[in-house]
Amino acid sequence: MNTGTVKFFNDTKGYGFIKEDESGKEYFVHVSGLIDEINENDKVTFDLEEGRKGLNAVNVKLA
Repeated sequence: MNTGTVKFFNDTKGYGFIKEDESGKEYFVHVSGLIDEINENDKVTFDLEEGRKGLNAVNVKLA
């Protein structure tokens, strides 16, 4: 389980980016990968899964 902060999330389009605490890397997140509703600057936990364009954050929950 990884931890990070929601850098950007667009409710209308259903996607955004999470910045991982440990590495500083940013991961794409789609609304289909959410468990909890998220907003910008929320602290979250997440798993990573290989997507079409690289790693995506999935199973995203508020920390």
